[in-house]
Amino acid sequence: MTPPPVLGPDDDVVAAVGRVPRRITVAGVAGAGKSTWSARIGAALDLPYTDVDGLFHGPGWTPRPEFVDDVTALVAQDRWVAEYNFGAARPLLLGRAEVLLWLDLPTWRTMRQVTARTWRRWRTHEVLWNGNVEPRFFSTLRAEENIVVWSWTKRRSLRTLPDDVAAVAPHVVVVRVRSHAQAERWLARLTG
Repeated sequence: MTPPPVLGPDDDVVAAVGRVPRRITVAGVAGAGKSTWSARIGAALDLPYTDVDGLFHGPGWTPRPEFVDDVTALVAQDRWVAEYNFGAARPLLLGRAEVLLWLDLPTWRTMRQVTARTWRRWRTHEVLWNGNVEPRFFSTLRAEENIVVWSWTKRRSLRTLPDDVAAVAPHVVVVRVRSHAQAERWLARLTG
């Protein structure tokens, strides 16, 4: 079976889905802008946005035991937008999503974004999920504990995303954008 085509920013997603999508998940490596774009899509389409990182990270950066239950409750809703994060959540998100927006940005862009974001959060002591703050910038080079290193080591992890989605969720329309400008065009077309 041939996987469905991957749509681009100028393709008609409404025609592919049969209506303006009501359940959207946003994929990309760390630093691609998943949370920013999820929130923007939610605001533009009047869809509730849920920050999946906030469901996952408990105090002290520990995984919350309720995570899978919370994601299950999220996807049971008829309307939502959320990031395509965490192995335990991805099948749940794909099971109900209509569209997966893939932010397939160049490595230089994601690395610049994740480094700047991490530096800003650390410098300002920005409080993130459940009271967490970024650890001391580059206090460790272990990928599991440093989001910048994690982003670098995972930079090619979504190369097979269209085939992976088609294998487990052929109903999901995959839209691939390679820049924020393309994402802007896609969102403008969807809301226009």
